[in-house]
Amino acid sequence: MPVNHVKFLRSITIPKEVIRVVGHRTFAAGGKAKKGSKGGAAADAPKASILTKEVKSTTVVGANILKDGADPKILPDSEYPDWLWHLLDKHPALSELRRKDVETLPYDDLKRFVKLDNRARIKENNSLKAKN
Repeated sequence: MPVNHVKFLRSITIPKEVIRVVGHRTFAAGGKAKKGSKGGAAADAPKASILTKEVKSTTVVGANILKDGADPKILPDSEYPDWLWHLLDKHPALSELRRKDVETLPYDDLKRFVKLDNRARIKENNSLKAKN
């Protein structure tokens, strides 16, 4: 019985016009204006912010991820942990760490040196294996 259905479906012919309409890709309206259209400069202009300067300076706008939540307030610097202020500090590169004496390195720099040195040795071994 299923074979009869397959034969029936194969026997149906679909006009090319129908295929063109069905297979035609469309896009959502409201995209960028075409070149040479009127009013293109107004559409490209930046939108004026509806938030006041007071709200921008007291809250972290856009940090809310909850549906019913509100944007968090900006706290004074003393309310944040000390490690936060060191996240963007520059760390020494491997070449700098190799020039220094390993015995005198602080623990964090020594840990970084071991990690970077191991990574460099692994890359070197992999490149040697790839050449052979």
